[in-house]
Amino acid sequence: MIHLDTNLLIDLVTIGSPHIAVIRQWLELGEKLAVSAIAWSEFLNGPHTKQQKDAVQAIVEGRILDFTAKEAEQASRLFHYTSRKRGSHADCMIAACAMTRDVRVATRNIDDFEKFVPYGLKLLAVETTVTP
Repeated sequence: MIHLDTNLLIDLVTIGSPHIAVIRQWLELGEKLAVSAIAWSEFLNGPHTKQQKDAVQAIVEGRILDFTAKEAEQASRLFHYTSRKRGSHADCMIAACAMTRDVRVATRNIDDFEKFVPYGLKLLAVETTVTP
């Protein structure tokens, strides 16, 4: 399973995004996609249409993963391990959601997530530029 970060959800509704092809390739390879409730909430901030929201929800087949006390504890540890950087807590929560389920996080924001790798995050870095 691949856990999508918010930026890839946005790419799915961005006309001409080269990352749609990357996600399509994962699906063709049989990968299941999911998203944390945190990333889903960020995505829902929009702008997007109801049809776009529904399409993205269909792509992840409704796998919007809950954020529970277990994830909250892991996110707090990550926040403290990585210097309590202002503005990083949502990334800590997204990483924790994937870590507690032992799945990879796919993101273009590599710098924001690679600091969690030493603590167990499985990072699937998606290049910012994709060649056709």
